[in-house]
Amino acid sequence: MVANQETKITNEDEQKEHKVNPFIYWIKLLFKSKTGTVGFLIVLIVVLVAPFASVLAPHDPTQTNPAAMLLPPFWLEGGTTEYILGTDNLGRDILSRIIYGTQVSLLVGIMAVIIAGAIGAVLGLVSGYYGGIIDTIVMRLVDAFLAIPGILITLVILSIVGPGLWTLIVVLGVTNWVGYARIVRGEVLSVKEREFVKAAQSIGVKDHVIMRKHLLPNVASSFIVTSTLSVAGTIISEASLSFLGMGVQPPTVSWGIMLNSGKDYLAQSWWVATFPGLAITFTTLGIIFLGDWLRDVLDPRISMKGR
Repeated sequence: MVANQETKITNEDEQKEHKVNPFIYWIKLLFKSKTGTVGFLIVLIVVLVAPFASVLAPHDPTQTNPAAMLLPPFWLEGGTTEYILGTDNLGRDILSRIIYGTQVSLLVGIMAVIIAGAIGAVLGLVSGYYGGIIDTIVMRLVDAFLAIPGILITLVILSIVGPGLWTLIVVLGVTNWVGYARIVRGEVLSVKEREFVKAAQSIGVKDHVIMRKHLLPNVASSFIVTSTLSVAGTIISEASLSFLGMGVQPPTVSWGIMLNSGKDYLAQSWWVATFPGLAITFTTLGIIFLGDWLRDVLDPRISMKGR
């Protein structure tokens, strides 16, 4: 009984703090979670590095130096502090290329998710709210996209229209909307049966107003979590396609291109491919950790355990 009273008091205090200073409230929630904290710090580093790449990078990422080809990291024999993480087969500084690669990864990850999220949210809202033939058509489209691996669809489209940065962003956006549509539709099917939606319908509120003001805010938490986790998947897709030569094209720097150029030197110059691979790994893990924390916080069915 006492424990229940203490829990109730704690919850009331948290609610008061949330109303008074929501920023401090969310910061405290973040630092209660170990995975959330780690994910936030990793994402924060990447987000801060990307816009200041030209300042932080010690060298021009595209400048070649035949006299410094395949230099190892500075802590290995033959390495130098001028090239902290070593150089690639053309004498380009790996650290500088990794720093500039954050720009492409974030740009593709965020912009493609915005496009996919917008398409999926609209189709999910319309499908879930109206039902009937509209819902049937949208769900059959979803089934069709799910029947074919997304990477295969992307490769086919890119092989037809040609590779490129903005082409890649658009293609990834228009091929990855399915997950958003399914999640939003499922949430809308539940929310549209609630009393406040029925009341709005009964007094003649227009459908687009109901969807915008009543349905969309109630599916926002699931949408945000899905979007956050999708950024990680999109970054991996960009790196994979660039590795295959169907994504970002040189001289633009991409972690996938760096992996491609380093694959032939793994035996004797492991650092050429290892460090961009680690950059992809840590960035995607950071985004996944942050998305996992957001899911715990925004989903009322999951209690925070401070993990």
